[in-house]
Amino acid sequence: MRVDDFDFDLPEALIARHPPERRRDARLLALTVDDLKHQRFPDLAGHLRPGDLLVFNDTRVIPARLFGHKSSGGRVEVLIERLLEGTRALAHVRASKSPKPDTGLVFEQGIGARVEGRRGELFELDFTGCETALEALERIGHVPLPPYIDRPDEGADQERYQTVYAREPGAVAAPTAGLHFDQPMLEQLQAMGVETGFVTLHVGAGTFQPVRVERVEDHPMHSERFRVEPTLVEQVAATRARGGRVVAVGTTALRTLEAASAGGALEAGESETDIFIYPGYRFRQVDALVTNFHLPRSTLLMLVSAFAGRERVLAAYEEAIRERYRFFSYGDAMFIERAPDAQRGFSCPE
Repeated sequence: MRVDDFDFDLPEALIARHPPERRRDARLLALTVDDLKHQRFPDLAGHLRPGDLLVFNDTRVIPARLFGHKSSGGRVEVLIERLLEGTRALAHVRASKSPKPDTGLVFEQGIGARVEGRRGELFELDFTGCETALEALERIGHVPLPPYIDRPDEGADQERYQTVYAREPGAVAAPTAGLHFDQPMLEQLQAMGVETGFVTLHVGAGTFQPVRVERVEDHPMHSERFRVEPTLVEQVAATRARGGRVVAVGTTALRTLEAASAGGALEAGESETDIFIYPGYRFRQVDALVTNFHLPRSTLLMLVSAFAGRERVLAAYEEAIRERYRFFSYGDAMFIERAPDAQRGFSCPE
């Protein structure tokens, strides 16, 4: 399978660089089994049924971007990839010269860091002037906007690049399908009899890494931490028993549910996953998906293509471009029903 098969031309003007005025103001392109509808995001309620289970990713975006300089003077930009114990973290470090072990980094408000070593492309940092690495980020960090939002972060991003239900700090990118939900809409869905559940997957910066190989199967997938609580396993089982559907809000929730079902049944626990979903995958848990529009040639577009069929997805994207939908993190949304030929079962390639 060729990566070129997942390419499309996107006008630069359709990349959303700011959020809409209100979370629910996004448009919704509904790709059901037999139809394609242009709607508004609140119309999602019409696609859900009493007894369905909406599964959200409750990770919280941390202010993971730091600006400073080496103790020797050269400028550095740091993007935290993962918080470790205490004052330690794994990070991407951009500098004119790659910092060596024991290099000191200097930031604002008396906060610094020492480079302890490397893990592949990532640097191990130990922060000083703070109790924990998270405390340092909360004091001086910036919102880690995606690379295609080519502007400095603003005060509004602290609220809008975060879901209203975020509670577990650790992500360096937002689970963006959830950005459209506000509290009144969540309450409306619950009043309809739609149940809500949560998983946690801390989204890493690797989600924005381009696919650099020609064959899809050759792409090395980045690894991320996830957790599934026993309560969620019980909710999924009860949903199946009553004939409801499991609807994943975002590709991160979908990947978590599928990764936690590696043995066939959904299992509670905490682990790492580098699950790579592309056409040919047999879905185990998810019946429908709420998601944003994804980058050309990206692993997330491949996932959506596995879920709904590549030709149907690319045709929907062409329609979205014609109708001038807004793309990517601050953009519009899709509701997608799983294609009949992507039925639940054991997976093929991983």
